[in-house]
Amino acid sequence: MGTALARAWLAAGHPVTVWNRTAARAEALAADGAKVAASAAEAVAANRLVVVCLLDDASVGEALDSTDLTGRDVVNLTTGTPADGRTRATWVQERGARFLDAGIMAVPPMIGNPESGGYVFYSGSAALFEEHRETLAVPGGTTYVGEDPGFAALHDIALLSGLDGLFSGVLHAFALLRREDIAPTEFAPLLIDWLVAMAPVASGVAEQLESGDYREGVVSNLAMMVAGNATMRRTAEEQGVSTELFTPIWRLMEQRLAEGHPDEGATGVVDLLVRRGAGQSV
Repeated sequence: MGTALARAWLAAGHPVTVWNRTAARAEALAADGAKVAASAAEAVAANRLVVVCLLDDASVGEALDSTDLTGRDVVNLTTGTPADGRTRATWVQERGARFLDAGIMAVPPMIGNPESGGYVFYSGSAALFEEHRETLAVPGGTTYVGEDPGFAALHDIALLSGLDGLFSGVLHAFALLRREDIAPTEFAPLLIDWLVAMAPVASGVAEQLESGDYREGVVSNLAMMVAGNATMRRTAEEQGVSTELFTPIWRLMEQRLAEGHPDEGATGVVDLLVRRGAGQSV
């Protein structure tokens, strides 16, 4: 990812100084016009805007610990948690620099390609973001999500969590068909169309969470869904497929129903997850 970012800025005509813990990776960018620094300190000293993209938050600390960040604008494109972003912001600010954390919603081939749909969440110093907005927009679209340095990572991981749920459903669907004479490539378009048609459910959940009325606009209520889950479970058993990808959500829905919410949709599961995460009895 770091290489892709550097090449995008070089292609756009920006002067770029690079450093990598694996020297050969930095040297490879010299042919594209990059100046290769011998150390992280040398790279930081080269420009006011310092972009960091490393393995994890610990490696960011290790790389920048011996550098002079005074007067620098540090943009951290390393994947981390909200707590990482907040802690790193304080760490950078104590060293005299401004800070932005980021969450990249793209894979390396999407970087620098405006048609790819890739973009980056940014949070932290609004002044830093506005000053460097055009430069930051070179690798991909920019979406500023607030002064809280943890918000970029939170948005990133929340979206990836939704993707994990999508993967679970897709994999389970194909598992159900695995032993049958049904071509996966013929089934895939049906699955894609169905998922696209159902995606707007996210808007309904958001509206219910904001209004506090979990019965608002409900078409399939929780009682109906729990009954349907029993059929899904039996079908999986008949097909010889494990239900382990779905058992957790089914149990949560059953618990919410048992608490007396048959006319709601599934939105109440959000509250169960938050209560459990806070260690409250459920």
